[in-house]
Amino acid sequence: MTNIMPLPPAQPPILLVVVDTEEERNWGDYDRSQTSVTAMRRIQSAQRLFDSFGIRPTYVIDYPVASQPEGFEPLKEIASSGRAVIGAHLRPWVNPPYVEAVTPYNSYPGNLAAPLEAAKLKILADTIAHTTGARPVVYKAGRYGIGPHTARILADQCFEIDLSVSPAYDYRHDGGPDFSDCSAHPYWFGPESRLLEIPCTGGFVGFLSGGAPRLHRLAANPSLRWTRLPGILSRLGALDRLRLSPEGFGPRDHRRLTRALLDRGVRVLTFSFHSPSLEPGCTPYVRSEAGLTAFLDSCRRYFDFFLGELGGVSMTPLELKRLVSPVIEPAVRPAIRAWVN
Repeated sequence: MTNIMPLPPAQPPILLVVVDTEEERNWGDYDRSQTSVTAMRRIQSAQRLFDSFGIRPTYVIDYPVASQPEGFEPLKEIASSGRAVIGAHLRPWVNPPYVEAVTPYNSYPGNLAAPLEAAKLKILADTIAHTTGARPVVYKAGRYGIGPHTARILADQCFEIDLSVSPAYDYRHDGGPDFSDCSAHPYWFGPESRLLEIPCTGGFVGFLSGGAPRLHRLAANPSLRWTRLPGILSRLGALDRLRLSPEGFGPRDHRRLTRALLDRGVRVLTFSFHSPSLEPGCTPYVRSEAGLTAFLDSCRRYFDFFLGELGGVSMTPLELKRLVSPVIEPAVRPAIRAWVN
């Protein structure tokens, strides 16, 4: 088990908003020639919504966004005015140096040899520093793909926070990590436990959620697809796997997951989506202008719920780190046993 990051006792629930800010591509393809960032013209539609709630999102940007004016220019004014934080988002197949084969397995940066993972991240961080004026200290691996060397690489390159862990999700089908048993609580990890992991918010809900990872793996087994067991379990209220995102999940899912996690003592939640979803037709989640309106309304309704009905507050990852750092001194932090060590 990992040690839960302590929060001040009276602290209200905390919401982080993270946008995976990246190029448009054919969903599911890994093609180095797909580097268009025209969807970035839509980023203001989301930022206006964030501004209206006083939310300072974190835009984790990949190399196509960081290296092209059409990608980074829309973010510079937002970040320089203090209304957002810019982090790094390593998607290997579109990030130099281009030496590895383009395969689903290699799309997870943590699967690369350590020197190559480190070289790609350094080029990305240097590019972000050059084009935006600030070196990133927040990281989120493309495809949630952290690996055995990632913690050391992040520490060596002066990153402070990772956002890659995706509780309840298993990406082993094409070579990715298995997070199905991971905690949704933030925790310290890496060399001397000085890195802060703030997981994506996902989890199992329902009256069978106690044995969820094993049961969900069984229900999702391709050999049992004919049974349609995941749908049956969902309709019975027995088991659902949910993520705090407007991509594929609606307001009822968001509320259900949030209340379940709060009941389990989770007090830091992350609401996330991909920037190309703001351009209709670029992802499976938004196909039309009407779909975009519904997408943004789903975000609005959740922010109303969390910041209003629940009395929660919004923070950036760095604000959260500053909040919790005085609670427990680095010198006395226990060693954290996590798969990323």
